[in-house]
Amino acid sequence: MSFIPETTVLIQFAIACVILAITPGPDMTLFVSRTLSQGRAAGFASMAGALTGTIVHTTLVVIGVSALIVASPGAFFVLKVFGAGYLVYLAYQSLRYGSAFSPETKVGPRISVTRSFSIGLAVNLMNPKIILFFMTFLPQFVSANDPHAAGKLFFLGAMFVLISIPVTAPMVLAADRFAAAMKESPRVTRFVDYLFAGVFSAFALKIISAQAK
Repeated sequence: MSFIPETTVLIQFAIACVILAITPGPDMTLFVSRTLSQGRAAGFASMAGALTGTIVHTTLVVIGVSALIVASPGAFFVLKVFGAGYLVYLAYQSLRYGSAFSPETKVGPRISVTRSFSIGLAVNLMNPKIILFFMTFLPQFVSANDPHAAGKLFFLGAMFVLISIPVTAPMVLAADRFAAAMKESPRVTRFVDYLFAGVFSAFALKIISAQAK
């Protein structure tokens, strides 16, 4: 099918998705916090909201990047180079400052599942780092000369969501143990930091070297 990227691209993208999904950040902190304070239903609702936000980001990227490819392949090249630089920046940030993971355990007023979903969606949509990440990350896996670039971007966005679900759902189910492990085992968190930095540095190097040929 024309909208499915090559197998090597899918493997590379899948690895990146897994690393991104297990890396502590605002979304993961929200999932675990809601589970600890409001229960699993609230945790899963928050997760669903955030993943819905991911679909929105993907749609915006497809519309914008597709238009950019048609208007100016040269500008698309600049975007990809900028994206490679941003991936290097994320790797540097991860190594220097480490992951941010501080789930709230205080039980507050009960909120509805719908409210938890809305909060998850809002946190994802209003996070500028996620917006910038998707805008620079997804284009790394398509070519400016590919007539099926839009379909492939949508496919990769959906793939990101599908991969994220089995990775993050167990964290919600085992929120207590997961939160304790991340807080009490700095080595585990640091390992994730190095894993994140290594994978995205490799992708940055890949796109820069490919464009240099």
